[in-house]
Amino acid sequence: MFILVESIRAALNSINAHRFRAFLTSLGIIVGVASIIALVCVIQGLSGSVTRLFQGLGTNNLAITSFTSNEKQLSGQFARLNPEDLNLIREKVGGISAITPVLISVANASSMSALSYSSKKGYSRVLGTTYTYQKLSQMVPVHGRFLTDSDNRTRRRVAVVGEEVRQKMGMPANPVGEYIEINGEWVKIVGLMEPKGDAFGVSQDDYVLLPYDTMQSLIGNQNQSDIQILLTVEDLTAAGEIRQRITRLLRASHKLEDNQEDDFKIQSPEQLLSSFSDFINAITYFTIGMVSISLLVGGIGIMNIMLVSVNERTREIGICKAIGAKRHHILLQFLLEALILCLLGGLIGILLGYGIGTAAAHAMNFPLSGVPAWAIGLAFGFVSVVGVVFGMLPAAKAANLDPIVALRYE
Repeated sequence: MFILVESIRAALNSINAHRFRAFLTSLGIIVGVASIIALVCVIQGLSGSVTRLFQGLGTNNLAITSFTSNEKQLSGQFARLNPEDLNLIREKVGGISAITPVLISVANASSMSALSYSSKKGYSRVLGTTYTYQKLSQMVPVHGRFLTDSDNRTRRRVAVVGEEVRQKMGMPANPVGEYIEINGEWVKIVGLMEPKGDAFGVSQDDYVLLPYDTMQSLIGNQNQSDIQILLTVEDLTAAGEIRQRITRLLRASHKLEDNQEDDFKIQSPEQLLSSFSDFINAITYFTIGMVSISLLVGGIGIMNIMLVSVNERTREIGICKAIGAKRHHILLQFLLEALILCLLGGLIGILLGYGIGTAAAHAMNFPLSGVPAWAIGLAFGFVSVVGVVFGMLPAAKAANLDPIVALRYE
């Protein structure tokens, strides 16, 4: 223990005697660790943002959308879901507590519709849906009300808007009673929904909701419309069975052969979150692997400087051996010096990386999260290995010096 303590003290004294050189030596380690920690901070914030987004969708919800393969798209064939599919699911599938269609305005390729209010003009997503959509999407009115069944049955020209639409169109704080023009048609605003903020840098409050039948009457050509179907299952444990029943019904309705793939997709928030998590993990591991190359470069820099240090301290090594220092004493002293340099660089890199990652997450409106323990453990573990591996050669060279030759060294 005495030898270990003395070796650490000698290593710290050597580092303190050449502070600036020690900093430059550890710079590669600092940059590598800071990059890893900053990356992990941003990814953790992104993951938290996505998790919060999907939690707001409800774990019992299922979304059914049309799906067309690339080959069929190139040949001009496009799959569609229509009101008959909605009615079929509503009548034939039990265990569903709520179901609603969502019809997207197809004014242009980006699914954005032209809006006009007073002298302001803009674009937004315009959706046609029913009163059930409020329960499925967990929307809460700030002013006014949501769409009602009566609005839908009478094809009333009313709408509810998100906070982003209110702001960019210059509407008053309470826009209820105002009129807005959508693709040349005027509708009355009856509700303003509570804001949900951004997700992936995209606003979740940039939308206008119309009654479903009103939307159909406005866009016309109902047979060509493609709807989405949202539903909530009563029992989460029965979700798998309900998915299978819906799949069989839609395949039969669309007259698909056994060898043909589904022309629709059934997804739940949990599935989307799981797929996203797998994607994020793969990106994290790949990026960390790439960034770790800088740690290897930093290790090579430490080895070079330690070799220079051995040459500078050759006479010192000779004196130590002459007064009784063993080979393993010299080996331990230089190995600990390389290891301490790496660990100090790792500590500085963690602090610097956390600051950079926090600032980046804040700039992208991701929720702030601390550095996970596995990231800190990975950083310190990797730099420790680098310190031992790249410090071994200089330490072995110092330990193998002949004391007589070392004392004669100029």
